[in-house]
Amino acid sequence: MKLLSNHLYIVSTPIGNLDDITLRAIEVLKKSDIILCEDTRRSIKLLSHYKIKKKLISYHKFNERKQLQNVIEYFNEGKILSLICDAGTPLLSDPGRLLVNECVKNSINIVPIPGASSITSALSVSGFSDKFLFYGFLPKTENELEKILLSLSHNLCTLIFFLPSKKINFYLKGFKKYFSGRQILIAKEITKIHEAFIREDIDKLKMFKDTFKGEITVVISENKTTNKNFDKEKIVNKIKKYLKKYSLKDTVNLILETENINKKKVYNMCLKLKNEKDN
Repeated sequence: MKLLSNHLYIVSTPIGNLDDITLRAIEVLKKSDIILCEDTRRSIKLLSHYKIKKKLISYHKFNERKQLQNVIEYFNEGKILSLICDAGTPLLSDPGRLLVNECVKNSINIVPIPGASSITSALSVSGFSDKFLFYGFLPKTENELEKILLSLSHNLCTLIFFLPSKKINFYLKGFKKYFSGRQILIAKEITKIHEAFIREDIDKLKMFKDTFKGEITVVISENKTTNKNFDKEKIVNKIKKYLKKYSLKDTVNLILETENINKKKVYNMCLKLKNEKDN
């Protein structure tokens, strides 16, 4: 395999098990003049495993804009460059987008070298619909998180997120609120010794007493609630009846016990009817 100058090779690397790398990826890395990587300390472990000794340049989210011109200069010198991330496929919630766009502007060819990805790995064992939306990392603040989850709750596809494991309970509260009635798969340490997949109905899943290590991949099943299963008049009559005897919260829970409908939608209907009743 001959590598060409004026080409940027986007090389996928293992997400845990070092054997999960393609023969083509190994060959590309061996023939590259320069390898751009997030953390040289982590990348060197992989390269040493395959006896690859190349010039490594740190390229991460904090310095990528600063490095752009230097990288373009390497191309002008006829160097062969590869971009890798700490694990998996570059640019998927990892740096590299600025570089790819700069390469496009400078007529530098971009070549994908496919390989491991925790996104497709987790989806493949979920049993959920393969029509999916990958969001990446969710917001860290409660207000921003609520806005995003409310918007995503109307999406019918399977949803995939990356989460910092130490904040799993923070995000799980939001999932319970906005994705009620759906299933969840939590994939941790994929391909590693302590690999584990936690499957449960979101409503039944309890908060975790212990946190996990590193980042986790979360897959939420498709939204099966459709308009044909939604008899609005029947539900409105039920809500009116329940509101005469029960609180708003109890009314919402009673409706959810018998109807296949999004919790947020039920709550909004109940709140509207309660306000009309009180006025």
